Amino acid sequence: MKTDKNMQQIDAIGDDHIGSSADTPMRSDAFKLTSDEKIDIIKDDVRHIMETLGLDLDDDSLKGTPLRVAKMFVKEIFSGLSPDKKPSASTFDNKYKYGEMLVEKNITVYSTCEHHLLPIVGKAHVAYISNGTVIGLSKMNRIVDYYAKRPQVQERLTIQIVKELQEALGTDDVACVVDAKHLCVNSRGIRDVASSTVTSEFGGQFKNPETRREFLDYIKLDTDF
Repeated sequence: MKTDKNMQQIDAIGDDHIGSSADTPMRSDAFKLTSDEKIDIIKDDVRHIMETLGLDLDDDSLKGTPLRVAKMFVKEIFSGLSPDKKPSASTFDNKYKYGEMLVEKNITVYSTCEHHLLPIVGKAHVAYISNGTVIGLSKMNRIVDYYAKRPQVQERLTIQIVKELQEALGTDDVACVVDAKHLCVNSRGIRDVASSTVTSEFGGQFKNPETRREFLDYIKLDTDF
């Protein structure tokens, strides 16, 4: 009976897309293996899954799939798990004394739902107000991509982006809004193909309703060129 209740709770967490922590859950020995060693192990696991499903891995189209998937997991879609891949958040003095809000909008998000390992696809909009320090525009995109490239829940992703920029810039005045489609909702379960999920995190001055509204108005601007 206890096992059945635990399974129901596990299923509910997955179906309701509930996160357990603001930090990505990682084991203490997460980096004991090299990337090549991880690929070798994952390759065999993917092969086992495919064989269990009844697929013929002697077929020319399928025989390379286990290795391709393993490489993709380690080097691409979950590469953000590795601290070595973390972008250097180089900052500079705000010599031109720009004192208004800076907004980087429509940053492409490709992530993976940690409950079903299905894609999360959407856009992130990030803003900050300089307190004397600025960051390169592309670094904002790279920070979003780094935290997206791991099994995620969208709330955690939004928080991690803001925390990273706050630390890099030395200010609480950072905001992020993410609007994304979850294929675990769109293609399975409820199969609602039209819905998307919006999350936000506001720090410092962005908790002020007027500043927050200014940011939200900026991200509504038409930027089709």
